[in-house]
Amino acid sequence: MDSPAFGAAEQFIEGTIAAALVALWLLAVALHLARPYMLALTRKFTLRLGADLWWTIYVGMRDVFLLQVFLGSFIFLYPDVVKNNDLPITGGLAAAAAFAVLILKLMTNGETNPRSFQAQTVLIGLGASLYLVPYLLGSQVTTVNSSIATQLSSILVSSHNPTWALALCYLSGALVGVMGLVAVAYNLRLASPPPRKSEAPATQPAAQS
Repeated sequence: MDSPAFGAAEQFIEGTIAAALVALWLLAVALHLARPYMLALTRKFTLRLGADLWWTIYVGMRDVFLLQVFLGSFIFLYPDVVKNNDLPITGGLAAAAAFAVLILKLMTNGETNPRSFQAQTVLIGLGASLYLVPYLLGSQVTTVNSSIATQLSSILVSSHNPTWALALCYLSGALVGVMGLVAVAYNLRLASPPPRKSEAPATQPAAQS
């Protein structure tokens, strides 16, 4: 059996991750929406090397923050964590949205494909909304003594609404698992060598006497 000190430390770490995800989601949204500004700024560089370095750093930061959002959101895929902590009830769906963006970045080129970039924008906005809204209106009002705060927390906080929280947790895990299998299949297809074309033996016309 876990000691009370260990349980308190675990809850502190999970609460810290949940609070840090607010800043990470905001950074992920801001960096994604800053793409037109960053792209215009690269045209002001007089050296091609400086423009390439600037663009590489920007793309790396944007994708790394989104990856950190997904990795931090892994806590929402554990039923016991979701059930026993005051977490946003749709945090798992937000994690699935972030993972879907990463899959799109893997399978398409959002820098040159407008449809892919628009789909990524919609998914990032959806994921941020699914996380920030229940966190700010649910998890952050659990200490407020009012009927409205109690009603909001009973809907938006996972520990106060365990039935829906567990259902969404399992659904999010299934979505992430399916997308993970798609990513693995895509990578295996890229790694496999292309089939060789069978070459028919060349026939030469018979020499006429």
